Amino acid sequence: MSDDELTHTDDAGDVQMVNVGEKPDSSRRAVARGTIHLTESTIEAVRDDEVQKGDVLATARIGAVQAVKHTWETIPMCHQIPITNVDTDFAVRDDRIDLEVAVETTGKTGCEMEALEGVTTGLNTVWDMVKAAEKDATGGYPDTRITDVEVVTKEKTVLE
Repeated sequence: MSDDELTHTDDAGDVQMVNVGEKPDSSRRAVARGTIHLTESTIEAVRDDEVQKGDVLATARIGAVQAVKHTWETIPMCHQIPITNVDTDFAVRDDRIDLEVAVETTGKTGCEMEALEGVTTGLNTVWDMVKAAEKDATGGYPDTRITDVEVVTKEKTVLE
């Protein structure tokens, strides 16, 4: 079966899960990244572990890993895959926090959706942890945004 033949719709146009049963098992790795932009004072509070809700990056790391493990429950037609490893890497800058999530699996389908889910949930967790500090007088978030979410690499090695 070629990748060109894979589809989430059948001949009648009905949505279906892709049958990957005949594909060979492969060692797979995907890396995704994204950024949350925050005010400098919020970044300082994160660095100094002074956010009232607790350790922002530790909590976001847990959120990212949990999201990776539960991707199949939140994205329709996504296969449940055996996650063999998840690495999270936060880089705290002056005006933002970058998050990179690497996911590894051995199976018949890739893990890029899991990496993307890890990034978006990890960054959403950061936002949730710091939202009190980021709100303006009207309750909005004029300086807070999540950007540049993307798959950086996707690797596949067929097992023999």
